Amino acid sequence: MSFDADLIACAQLVEKGDPDRFAATMAAPVAVRKVLFPIYAFNVEVSRAPWVTKEAIIAEMRLQWWTDALEEIASGGLVRRHEVVTSLAHVLDEPASRELQKAVQARLWDVYRDPFEDEAAFSKYIEDTAASLLRAASQSLSGTMPDMLTDLGYASGLAQFLRAVPELERQGRRPLVDGRPEAVRDLAQQGFDRLVKSRKARVGIKAEARPITLAAWQAGPLLKQAKSDPRRVANGTLGMAEAYKKLRLVWCAATGRW
Repeated sequence: MSFDADLIACAQLVEKGDPDRFAATMAAPVAVRKVLFPIYAFNVEVSRAPWVTKEAIIAEMRLQWWTDALEEIASGGLVRRHEVVTSLAHVLDEPASRELQKAVQARLWDVYRDPFEDEAAFSKYIEDTAASLLRAASQSLSGTMPDMLTDLGYASGLAQFLRAVPELERQGRRPLVDGRPEAVRDLAQQGFDRLVKSRKARVGIKAEARPITLAAWQAGPLLKQAKSDPRRVANGTLGMAEAYKKLRLVWCAATGRW
């Protein structure tokens, strides 16, 4: 599979809509990029679907469109023509397609303004919107979806979600089950613990899929910031300087660590 017009369009979509994942993907080998760009382009499309309209039924229809597209890929039948769907059809098997359906279903939370029912519902949302991408990519590259990717995806997804808290609140959402500083500190600690757990289990991911872990290149520093000063989540100052971000990504790519 070459970088055809569809793949190039996927890469451009990720570059514009998810620059951090774009940078991580460009640090991976070309063969891995051909898998990651369609998956991350899918994520850009699905994550923005609930926000492009104020009509809940239209947002749900947009998400259902992606569920149906993934079902076509999973069943091995005729797949609709779309630059992202067509590219996904080249790299996903049935298990990977089912994994990405979890991400679509989870985005229903974004359609409405209801808070998460409890911590378990919140954790499931983070896992389904972040870890599912890594698990699907690993399945496509190595035929396996090791459990450690759920921990890694949760840690990475939580770090990015915490960065989005102020904007979600401005949009009228209640993103955290408990927004008190001490609760945010505990949540960040939980994410960091799962990051450490994933590090200890890194041997569980096959060599050909290891570059997908670059998606978590910012998780450690961001979760540490949230632990040490949870007020940074509320005031929107969670983040790293651009120079340090670049050095961190280079280090992760060179060492295979996160």
